[in-house]
Amino acid sequence: MLASRLSSLVSSLTPPARRSGDQDRVWVVRRRTLVLAGIAFAGLCLWASAATWFIVFRDAALARFMERQGAMQYAYEERISALRARLDRVATQKLLEQDGVETRLADIAGRQVALEGRQAMIAGLVEQAGAAAGEDGPAPAGGWPSRDARSAPAPLPAQMPPTPESLGLRTEADDVAPAPSLALSPALSPGLSTRMAMLEHALDGFEARQSRAVGRLAADGRSEAARLRGVMAETGLDARRFATARIGGIGGPLVPAGSGPFESAVLQAQRDLGERDSLRRIVGSLPLRRPVAADGGLSSTFGYRADPFTRGLALHTGIDLRSEYGAPARATAAGTVTQADYAGGYGNMVEVDHGHGLVTRYAHLSAITVVPGQSVAAGQMVGRIGSTGRSTGTHLHYETRIDGEPVDPQRFLRAGARLAAR
Repeated sequence: MLASRLSSLVSSLTPPARRSGDQDRVWVVRRRTLVLAGIAFAGLCLWASAATWFIVFRDAALARFMERQGAMQYAYEERISALRARLDRVATQKLLEQDGVETRLADIAGRQVALEGRQAMIAGLVEQAGAAAGEDGPAPAGGWPSRDARSAPAPLPAQMPPTPESLGLRTEADDVAPAPSLALSPALSPGLSTRMAMLEHALDGFEARQSRAVGRLAADGRSEAARLRGVMAETGLDARRFATARIGGIGGPLVPAGSGPFESAVLQAQRDLGERDSLRRIVGSLPLRRPVAADGGLSSTFGYRADPFTRGLALHTGIDLRSEYGAPARATAAGTVTQADYAGGYGNMVEVDHGHGLVTRYAHLSAITVVPGQSVAAGQMVGRIGSTGRSTGTHLHYETRIDGEPVDPQRFLRAGARLAAR
């Protein structure tokens, strides 16, 4: 078809052959027509080339197009897969963080309960440390106090352990760490983590203060027990002499309180305070006070001396204390009056039984103010100083006896002075 069109175009431009007898004809072709013809020819060639290329290379072009589309789809799917994996990682991390928050809160709650239990133990120790402070009543006139008022029990920690609520934390795990979502945000906020760290630090400090309080209580108990043992040694008495059977039974269901270092320290502190209390009771029952208020000194000591009447060697079974006529003679420890009458060389004499084989005697009295069988308190007046019986002048003859045998009263008086000086 293209060839036929070209042939018709050429024939239209070519002049016809001359015939004999005709005039010569001249065909004039305009320039515009040639340009249009060239454009038309070029367009036809281009169209023919494109059609030929499409027919020949159509399959290859379609294959490349499909390949590009496949590559784009694969890249998109890879990106979607990467985003999904990232979301899974974030969700897992949030779950782990939530578990961590719940674990920390559970640990804090458990520690708080344990600290409250420890606080109760310390309160019991403080009560035990100060319970005996008023057992012996007020200090007797002219004597040393039955308790060392300066040895106060170690104080409790100033406040109760902090709670999660006190620092703005809530114990419900759902409120602290919500369920993970697809949002790319951390599960545990910095503020919450800081408050939890503050709470844990506060609990650590409170636990340390509790341990120090128990240590101070135990140390105070051991220190006072050692001092009281020294007082007992000064008197020459054995503490086992004063061991008595426990009155009443004890019992109850077994509720273990743990066996950690703190519980062991509390148990040891209870033992130390128990030993101290036992020694306190023993020392409080000993005749350690002075029988006269004013210290006029000794006119005669215990032991062998020249008898003031016979001038021969004789045993003086007590000590003679200078004092004014009519001054009060006071019991040096609590006890029961076993004798209150005239007793030969003793003159007017009062004997007080303090138990455990300990007896004191107050002789040469001008007056007796108690009767046999009467219970007297430490420091209570039993008579007035005089010079009855075998005496050369006003004084108080004071004796201390153990199991009926006279011993030097000065060792008891020295022990009492040592106790009062602390």
